[in-house]
Amino acid sequence: MILMYFPMKRLLALMILAALAAFSFADQKIVLGKLGQTVAATPIRRAPGDSAGTYYRCKAYEYLVIRPSKYEKWLQVVLQNGRSGYILADKVARLPYEVTIDQTYASAGTTTSRGGTTMRAAVADYGLKFTGTPYKWGGNDLMGGIDCSGFVKQLFGKIGIDLPRTAAQQALVGQPINRLEDLQKGDRLYFWEKKRNKIGHTGIYLGNGYFVHSSSSRRGVATDSLENDKWRRILIAARR
Repeated sequence: MILMYFPMKRLLALMILAALAAFSFADQKIVLGKLGQTVAATPIRRAPGDSAGTYYRCKAYEYLVIRPSKYEKWLQVVLQNGRSGYILADKVARLPYEVTIDQTYASAGTTTSRGGTTMRAAVADYGLKFTGTPYKWGGNDLMGGIDCSGFVKQLFGKIGIDLPRTAAQQALVGQPINRLEDLQKGDRLYFWEKKRNKIGHTGIYLGNGYFVHSSSSRRGVATDSLENDKWRRILIAARR
């Protein structure tokens, strides 16, 4: 079942991504709604009514993105698939925080769900900000030095997706993408390393055949193209 609310970790991830770009896109914020927290177990309904179908049954103290509605007893809930649900207003504490996302990130895709198009595209774009960070075997510092799998792990960690540490382990996580033409911005790419006879390299797809990665051969974070036979012939997996 796809959860239709924004858990706190996801909300914080959205806020972090928006904040990271605020210095250059301060006037392009989209307000998703206000932060709310359920005070008791209650359903999110498809329509404002006790007999309406249920999207999801919230537990107490779950975080939501809420908006006012024209129905006195009901608040709108921003769903992760871009639609709206309804929740009884007296079951939600309204917190004094706006939830925003950068318009540039929002325009990159169609959803803000976990690992959804917008968030994965935002990760890809954010990765470009670290172009030039030196390659460091076993490194985890996006500014000081990082290796390929550390780069991917750190970036996806910004949106609350906790990937394993190595490229070989990461390649086992997520939805497989089996055709190049099905790749989307933010998909993870995995490459075979002949010397170690295993998956030994990874990067993040940017679209139009390009990807960003931390490469020892490029001495750090850089972009490359799958049109280059060097990369195309050793690409053996992609995950979403």
